[in-house]
Amino acid sequence: ALAFLPPAPAVHHPPRPLNPPPLACATNTGFSFLFPPSSRWPSLQRASSAAAGDGAGSSEAPGDSSLDADLLRRVSGAEDADRALDIVAESLGGGAGSGSKASLDSSDCNAIVAAALDRGNVDLALSVFDAMRSGLARVGRWSWARPDARTYALLVQRLAAALRVSDAIRIVDYVSRAGVSSAEEVPFGITVRCPTCMVAIAVAQPQHGTQVVSCSKCRYQYELFSGDVTSIESEEVSMDISAFEKALQFINVMKDDLPAAVHSIVIRTPSGTARTHRFATKTVELPAQGGERVTISLAAPANAYRQMGPLKIAARSKGFSPGEPMCLTNHVSGEISKLLRVPSKNAGPLFLSPYLVVGAVALLASGDAVSAFIDPSLPRLITATAIASAAVGTTLNQVILPETRKLPQKAVDIVAVQQKLLSQYDMLQSRLKDLKRLVEKEVCLFNLCNQ
Repeated sequence: ALAFLPPAPAVHHPPRPLNPPPLACATNTGFSFLFPPSSRWPSLQRASSAAAGDGAGSSEAPGDSSLDADLLRRVSGAEDADRALDIVAESLGGGAGSGSKASLDSSDCNAIVAAALDRGNVDLALSVFDAMRSGLARVGRWSWARPDARTYALLVQRLAAALRVSDAIRIVDYVSRAGVSSAEEVPFGITVRCPTCMVAIAVAQPQHGTQVVSCSKCRYQYELFSGDVTSIESEEVSMDISAFEKALQFINVMKDDLPAAVHSIVIRTPSGTARTHRFATKTVELPAQGGERVTISLAAPANAYRQMGPLKIAARSKGFSPGEPMCLTNHVSGEISKLLRVPSKNAGPLFLSPYLVVGAVALLASGDAVSAFIDPSLPRLITATAIASAAVGTTLNQVILPETRKLPQKAVDIVAVQQKLLSQYDMLQSRLKDLKRLVEKEVCLFNLCNQ
């Protein structure tokens, strides 16, 4: 019966490409297009030697390129990007009377970069990439296209395979920058986090000085003061902490950190406005050095409020006075330092507070006196009244007033969308930094293994 069956048609499988396709899609880490998971240094070394031995014959241009193989072979032997563009202009022309195109698109540029890397001409590939970023190189009407995601992925993968890891890390640095020409590039700035909930709320750019921002999560307002540190003075403080306060700190009843040093810092904005801020830190280390650019986050100022009938309500964090320093962000190191309130010199131990001692003595004395002359049950009534008053006061100060001070939800809806995008950008920046640190560690390990 099998003999009478028609023969099965042959199934032709498409050949697998020699080079991996450009992986620009996001994965769970978001950066697998830069370094594939299977890449390890021994395999990179083998790939480098294989690429050096293949020469220009194994060139595969990513994308649909209009350049033929012979032109790519001649261009890949050029010394730099200017000479490569001269060869393209001489071969293809592109004058005013010709019908051919007079500019290279991204696929053509990627093909030239891939051909240069296949031939081992890494300097030409980097020169072409720099010319693509600058957008200034031009021969007649011919010019380079702007780099795209394929360009970055191609360079990072192939430079790592050629063991040019420092150049690959430099390309990764370019990924996180703004997509403008290098001659016109404006730094994005530093992401500033909310001092209360530590989410990204704003960007402090080089030209920024003072700005009032709102947080969509805690719905409080903050003043950001950015500038250069002109002077800083510090002094170490030694506070006499009683055993009772140490016990409260240990059982987490007193949540405030104990200050170790007091700093007085003068910050000057780009417009020339200078302001002195005084705060304490829980360590003696300086949060910034002279000449560094910082952004100090302050509680909402006194003039930032909203009118609710006859009342003026300020969206200020609970327990902070207007303009009190809360957090400091160092633009150079990227470190975020929590700031503490400067301790008062006349502040004594908690159980020797004059308000607590006088109130307790007056309450006990009045209770004893009334119970002696009127009714012995009055001390219990006074105690219950005091406890109820304390509960009402605590509820009012800890729950009702903080909720009343918060901004309405509708007022921060648009800000919430902006801060969500900013948080995603901040997360990508953090992953890029972690990726670069991991690569640098692997480079060090690779160098140690080869010694």
